[in-house]
Amino acid sequence: MKKLSILGSTGSIGTQTLEIARNNDDIDVVALSAGSNIGLLEKQAREFKPELICVYDEEKAKELRVNIADLNIKVVSGMEGLIEAAVIDRADIVLTAVVGMIGIRPTIAAIKAHKDIALANKETLVTAGHIIMKLAKECGVKILPVDSEHSAIFQSLQGNQHSRVSKIILTASGGPFRNSTLEELQNVTVEAALKHPNWSMGKKITIDSSTMVNKGLEVMEARWLFDVDYDKIDVVVQPQSLIHSMVEYVDGGIMAQLGTPDMKLPIQYALYYPDRRYLGGERVDFAKIGSITFFRPDTEKFKGFALAYEAGRIAGTMPTIYNAANECAVGLFLDRKIKYLEIAELIEKAMHAHKVTDNPSLEQILEAEKEAHECVKNNI
Repeated sequence: MKKLSILGSTGSIGTQTLEIARNNDDIDVVALSAGSNIGLLEKQAREFKPELICVYDEEKAKELRVNIADLNIKVVSGMEGLIEAAVIDRADIVLTAVVGMIGIRPTIAAIKAHKDIALANKETLVTAGHIIMKLAKECGVKILPVDSEHSAIFQSLQGNQHSRVSKIILTASGGPFRNSTLEELQNVTVEAALKHPNWSMGKKITIDSSTMVNKGLEVMEARWLFDVDYDKIDVVVQPQSLIHSMVEYVDGGIMAQLGTPDMKLPIQYALYYPDRRYLGGERVDFAKIGSITFFRPDTEKFKGFALAYEAGRIAGTMPTIYNAANECAVGLFLDRKIKYLEIAELIEKAMHAHKVTDNPSLEQILEAEKEAHECVKNNI
């Protein structure tokens, strides 16, 4: 029996994880957490009956306590509550699907409590990879990637020697603006940026996909997950979203993981690794697809993507500045306070203003996050 704690149960990854739990009778959901969506959280509580629920918003937590007073479920709130959900005794695996750097502290706590981590929170490794991977090794904890691309790489590495890897090739859909000119991006609306051609995701990650910042974050995440240099991480745009990523070996052989664009596959693979379980849904029909196309990302048009490699190579606190500046800028764009192309401009300004701290502590990482937010708001 898998005993699962889900951090971020009302988001896209969280709800799909619960769909997998619903279809398998050997997953026991012992803890749930969400930011403030207590309407959906109450429905999840009544169906899965976890031992603990965390609502990050304290006032919403009070409201949920009243709403589920008939259930024997403990309701907690804030960062302390999120950590409590991450370290709950009965859990043996924690799926971290919260958005943003809020995921770092509970992930560290879960690792110290010897829980395996199904990782869907990019920011944890982007900003604190040097802390997380070292700690996981010390504690004998598995970090199991849930992102489609990193899961594809993880699957393509199975049965092969890591030392024989020549290159990691991350694929990207290119988002809704892959065929747009730079001039056409000047007046992109929020609605247009939220229309991803292939994937159904939350608002923030959908905007990140459209700017290709999401792919930049994935490059930095891959550096830590698979212990490779940036020179060995390549990105190719593949609009069909059929090949989810590839690994090239020293003999020139390439292993790829293919499938329909369905996040339930990488989620389920992480939960049951190394086993494979039946998963319903559409199957790939190669005859219908006809062809798969590839091209390199346009780093002039997608400047935020190019800045990710720069931030990653500088290392230290710079990836935190990149991530936090983007997070703040995307929020401003969604609130219609800045234009679409200003997202990358604000990231670049924050990076240029920052004095790097090498090998930062968690406290220094969180301070860099604050600095980036302030820099973005001061440069609007």
